[in-house]
Amino acid sequence: MTVTQSRMMIFGGILLLVSRVAAAQSQSTLRLSPSDLIKAVIRSEINPSDPTEVHWKYLLVKEVDGIQETREVVETKSGSLERLIAIAGRPLTAGQQRDETERILRLSHNSEEQLKLEQVHRKDAEQCDAFLKMVPEAFLFEYAGESGSLARLVFKPNPAFRASSRERKVLHEMAGEVWVDAKQQRLVSITGQLMNEVRFAGGLLGHLEKGGQFSVKRTEVAPSHWEVTEMAVNMRGKALLFKSISVQQRELHRNFERVPDDLTISDAAALLLKQSLIAARR
Repeated sequence: MTVTQSRMMIFGGILLLVSRVAAAQSQSTLRLSPSDLIKAVIRSEINPSDPTEVHWKYLLVKEVDGIQETREVVETKSGSLERLIAIAGRPLTAGQQRDETERILRLSHNSEEQLKLEQVHRKDAEQCDAFLKMVPEAFLFEYAGESGSLARLVFKPNPAFRASSRERKVLHEMAGEVWVDAKQQRLVSITGQLMNEVRFAGGLLGHLEKGGQFSVKRTEVAPSHWEVTEMAVNMRGKALLFKSISVQQRELHRNFERVPDDLTISDAAALLLKQSLIAARR
């Protein structure tokens, strides 16, 4: 991951020289073809210059099909541990708080459950990398504007892209826009919309309706560290045996605080329970 720093220079000439070099580098990056810029961004996301895996504690407000929950999340090297703290904006009852405490304690002492959590974490990371790797080949990109170091690109399906899986089929019908930090070569946001209905196995396994949308926004929460801060999905369709699919989901991530890089699930449980006791005393 790149590092953005502001340095005080003693001599004005040196400051002027550095600013000109930085501007030239930014202009050079923006002169990349849209395809090459996207490829560079994906490389930076998958293989950042700073490979340190940073973990955070943050607040998650999640709404699924109209039901809102607020959770405190702590990331670890084996996955994330969450504590439910509010439903529909209302704090948990005493009984609900006890249930959450017991759930977290059980998990912190159950090695099998911790292993499952780690496997889910690893699978999620692999799926994320696989999705990112598909982006440069799935779409055709064009520049659509700039704002400072940010570049806006619009995308549409690449006719040469082979949709051999469900994920690829969905991508193949998407169009939208992406904002990138051209200087740091990092993804800032991406929005997409299904331009056509997506049918699986000719419709036998279900479909997603035309017009479905998704959006993801990311923020540099610390120098060179970018995290998802907002996500929204609005999809409708049918699954096997005519079961309706209604994915109305929105997430907000905020109040990021860095935690130790070597934090374990047990450590995260202790941190969450400590926060619970502090909150209960207020």
